[in-house]
Amino acid sequence: MISIQALREQRNAIAKDMRNLLDNNPDAKWKENDCQAKWDELDAKLVDIDAQITREQRMLDANAEDRFNALAGQGRDRGDRGADRTAAQDMYARWLRGGNEALSAAEWTAIRNTMSTDTPAQGGYTVQTDIAKTVIEALKAFGGMRSVSEVFTTAQGNPIEFPTSDGTGEMGEIVGQNTAANAQDPSFGAVPLPVYKYGSKIVAVPIELLQDSEVDIETFIRNRLGVRLGRITNNHFTAGDGTNKPKGLFPSLSVGVAAAAGGVSTVTYDNLVDLQESIDDAYAGTNCKWMFHQSTRKVIRKLKDTAGRPIWMPNYDDGITKGVPDQLLGADIQINNDAPVLGANNTPIAFGDFSYYKIRDVMGLTMFRFADSVYASKGQVGFLAWMRSGGVWTDVGGAAKTFQNAAA
Repeated sequence: MISIQALREQRNAIAKDMRNLLDNNPDAKWKENDCQAKWDELDAKLVDIDAQITREQRMLDANAEDRFNALAGQGRDRGDRGADRTAAQDMYARWLRGGNEALSAAEWTAIRNTMSTDTPAQGGYTVQTDIAKTVIEALKAFGGMRSVSEVFTTAQGNPIEFPTSDGTGEMGEIVGQNTAANAQDPSFGAVPLPVYKYGSKIVAVPIELLQDSEVDIETFIRNRLGVRLGRITNNHFTAGDGTNKPKGLFPSLSVGVAAAAGGVSTVTYDNLVDLQESIDDAYAGTNCKWMFHQSTRKVIRKLKDTAGRPIWMPNYDDGITKGVPDQLLGADIQINNDAPVLGANNTPIAFGDFSYYKIRDVMGLTMFRFADSVYASKGQVGFLAWMRSGGVWTDVGGAAKTFQNAAA
C-alpha cells in the first residue's frame, strides 16, 4: 500500500508539472504544442490522488488512539507526561476521565486560581487557559474566514467601534493668486463590533469511553467542540445577515461585476478579469485573494483564457517550509464552503483584501463538565464549551467586491 507521504509527493510532482506546462507555453504556444491534452491527463491524475489522500487521512484520523498510547497511556505508566504535555494538560485529562474526584485538593487549588467561573452547583468547572488555547487554535485552522481576516482578542466584551472616513471622492484644487482656498471637510463614521455568545452544544460521552485508557478522549472532545464552534462562527462571519448575529463578509460587500443575462449558474473568464479590475490599485498586492465555495472552484478549474490556457493553477510544496497555494489569475485562493454557491442573483465569488474583516474573540474559551443525575442515569458525562466572538467588515472604500450571477 502506498503511504500518504508518497501520495503527497506524487501530487506535488504532478502540480509542478502542470505549472511548468503553463509557464513554458504562453499564449499561442499552448495550442501549437497541443498542451490541453497533456493538461487534462495531469489534472485527472491530480484529482485521483487527492481522493486517495483524503481516504488515507481518514484512516489515520480513525487510528488516533495510537498517539494517545505513546503519549498519554505509556507516559502515565512511567510516571511522566511526555515532552510535549504540560502539567495542566495532564490534570485536564484526568479530570475528563474521572471528574472532580480524580484531582487532589492541591491540584484543584491550582486550577481555581486560573478559573474565570466556579459553579459546582451546576456540575461545571472551567478549564485552565492553556487547555482553552488548544481549542482556539483548532478554530483558527477550521474555517476560511479566520485564515484571511484580522483576528484579535480583547479582555472584556465592551462595545468597540472602528472610526471610518471615505476620502475616495475628495480631490485638491488649483488656487489662483490672492484667491481663497475652498473648504471640503472629511466625513466620518463608525462601524461597531459587538460580540455574541456561542455554545458548542453538549457532547455526551459514554462512561465506558472515559474509562478506556486506550482512547484519546482529550483529542475527541477538543476536536468535536472545536468543529462545532468553528462551523457556526465561520458561517456567520461569511454569510450572517447581522440580525442577532455578526454580519458576514459576502452580505457586506458591494457587487463589482454582474453576469450578463443568462449567466444564472455560470461564471466566465471575462467576469473574473472584470471583478479583479473592479478593485482599486490602492488595495492591490499580496493581500488580495479570491474566496469561493468548493463547488465554484470545480467550475472555475475548467475555464480558459483567450489563448485557451487554464486560468486555475494547483498548489504544491516548494521546499520544507514554503508552499505555493492554488492561484487564479495570479492571486491566491481561499476556499470557504459557507460562501454562496453559483445560482440566480447569488454572489458566489469575492475578490480583494479580506483583512478589513475584523474578528474579535473575548478572552478564552470556557468548558464545562456535567456529571449530574441527568447524565449519570444514562451512563454518560456531558461536556460543553462557550465562547464570545464577533465579526464585522470595516472598509468603506471598496477593498473587496463580489461577482453576482444573473437573475435569469
